[in-house]
Amino acid sequence: MMNWRNLATVSLLWLGVCEASAEDFIKGVYLQSEELCAQAKKDTLQTVVDAGGLVLSASGIESVEYNCEFLNVTRATRAPAWAVTALCQEPGHLFPDTLSILELSPTQLDLVSVRTVDAEGGQTNNAGTYYLCDGVTMP
Repeated sequence: MMNWRNLATVSLLWLGVCEASAEDFIKGVYLQSEELCAQAKKDTLQTVVDAGGLVLSASGIESVEYNCEFLNVTRATRAPAWAVTALCQEPGHLFPDTLSILELSPTQLDLVSVRTVDAEGGQTNNAGTYYLCDGVTMP
C-alpha cells in the first residue's frame, strides 16, 4: 500500500516529467507554408490570421473565430514528437481534440488530428505541415 511519502514522491516525479516535456515543446510561431511566413514578415501576422491562416505555437492554434488551447503536452520517448490534448472552439461549437506533432526538421512540424473534418462542411482542419517563421512573434 502506498503511503503519503511515496505518493508525494511519485507526484513530484510526475510533475518533473510534465515540466520537462513542456520545456522541450515547440518554440516560436509556425504557419502552414513558407509563403505565409514570408507574408507575415512582410506585412504582419495579423494579416495572415485575418485571411484565415492557422497559427501554431506552444500554447495552441489560432485563427479568425477559431482556436485550440493546448491543455496537456506529453513528449514521446522514441521519436521527436508530442501527444497533445486540446480544447477547440469555433462560433457556437466547442470540442476536444487529440493531436500528434512530429518534428520533421528543426523548422518543420507535421500535425495530425484525430478529429474527422468534412471538407465541404466549413470546419477548420488542424492537420497539416507547419513551418517555423523566424522573426515572427505572436501579437
